[in-house]
Amino acid sequence: MADLPDFQVFMKPAGNSCNLDCTYCYYNCQPHGERSGQRVMTDEVLEALTMQNIEASGTGEIFFTWHGGEPTLAGTGFYKKAVALQKKHLPRGGVIRNGIQTNGTLLDKEWCRFLADNNFAAGISIDGCERFHDAARLNHSGRGSFAQALKGFRMLKDHGVEPEILCVVSSLNAGEPLRIYDFFRSLGAKWITFLPLVIKDERTPSAVLPPTVGAGEFGDFLCTIFDEWVANDIGSVKIQIIEEALRTAFNPEHTLCIFKRECGGVPVVERNGDFYSCDHYVNSDNRIGNIMDIPIARLLAGDRQKAFGRAKLTTLPQYCLDCEVLEMCNGECPKNRFITTPTGEPGLNYLCTGYRRFFNHVRPFVEEVRGLTDI
Repeated sequence: MADLPDFQVFMKPAGNSCNLDCTYCYYNCQPHGERSGQRVMTDEVLEALTMQNIEASGTGEIFFTWHGGEPTLAGTGFYKKAVALQKKHLPRGGVIRNGIQTNGTLLDKEWCRFLADNNFAAGISIDGCERFHDAARLNHSGRGSFAQALKGFRMLKDHGVEPEILCVVSSLNAGEPLRIYDFFRSLGAKWITFLPLVIKDERTPSAVLPPTVGAGEFGDFLCTIFDEWVANDIGSVKIQIIEEALRTAFNPEHTLCIFKRECGGVPVVERNGDFYSCDHYVNSDNRIGNIMDIPIARLLAGDRQKAFGRAKLTTLPQYCLDCEVLEMCNGECPKNRFITTPTGEPGLNYLCTGYRRFFNHVRPFVEEVRGLTDI
């Protein structure tokens, strides 16, 4: 499978089932058990997924990335089976890496022991301190989930798992970057990702719905955090977007799909085996097939998935191609490209103003790092 690009399948064993009802969720999550039909991925689909992911990955590191909805709803028993199947089918020379992205509210000692014992990486969604988090991350009774998420984060740390924090940046919290960053540092967070919230108004071209973050506001948020990080936290805290910007000092490909020149390497496999081009495009137009009929390697290498990935580059407006920070941004995610350029060309990213501000702000530091590597 040497001709396959780097890929990482988002595996959704409980589909879009979730115990929370976050106001901004793009995935149309449903209360667990309230949808008719299958609730958790079957053993048959799980084994096929395991074998095919290993086969497509070849030797070396093989990634299993568990998402949702809320993936812990599948239960520890599901993941014990998953780990057993990974060991059963692991080729000589292969190394399995498991990661799970969770809201953290269902984590208990059993979960934390299991994740620690099996070397799972974990990400927890926390939108800052309580008033920011609970403004949007609610359960199905309308109550905030902050206390449960924080408990889950601390329990993971107590069991030797260093969780990454994923923070959604919206109009609700974007005005307080240092308050949010200071809170995360007070938790001892070592890895932080800031995710901009963009909710397109499907009824009106180029319009967004609240609590979408303003493009310039997001840029200011990132610049403020960068300045604090560069002054005090180099080497002690890793912030994903800063790490991605710094990668351009060494001229490798970005690791994060939204900043790659082409995408298509982060598809989704749903609990019934359906394969979709991307987590943000789980719809009928981007259902490429089912792994019970067509193996993952063929789906990844197929014309439809390749065309999906190439479109990220080929649909960039000239305004982006001429941009001084193109190598850092590459137009970001296609899902956010719904405004027009100053000359009226379609396909500009809604967040362009913010990203351009941020990447230009960090360029002197990146160039300094580049100079050090050239010595």
